[in-house]
Amino acid sequence: MYNKPLPVPDADTEPFWNGCREGHLLVQCCTACEAKRLPPERFCPHCHSADSSWQAVSGRGTVYSWIVVRHPVPGDVYGGDVPYVVALIDLAEGVRIASNIIDCDPDTVAADLAVEVTFDPVTETVTLPKFRPI
Repeated sequence: MYNKPLPVPDADTEPFWNGCREGHLLVQCCTACEAKRLPPERFCPHCHSADSSWQAVSGRGTVYSWIVVRHPVPGDVYGGDVPYVVALIDLAEGVRIASNIIDCDPDTVAADLAVEVTFDPVTETVTLPKFRPI
């Protein structure tokens, strides 16, 4: 049983989470000016259009910034996971996503590290996107 906080999809984020569950990383794309955005927004920050669609992206990118969490806090549900990496990933398509870097020594994570998405089905309904070095 997964005992950590889970995302609660809403009307704006449900397509993203459905895509993750199906093994696809999706980003919102303005149908007027084609600007990609993540997290989703009701209006395009570039042209202010309310029209958008969801598009699959490659899931490849590079580490922009990261932190290695090394010290558990008493009562923290993530305490058993230390050390772990929380990172901002610049996707090849020009948007940034926050996630975890897995499958590597946390001390090897560096700026511009090439990574790719992988999907962690933590419950029957929620799959989390995580990233690993390429």
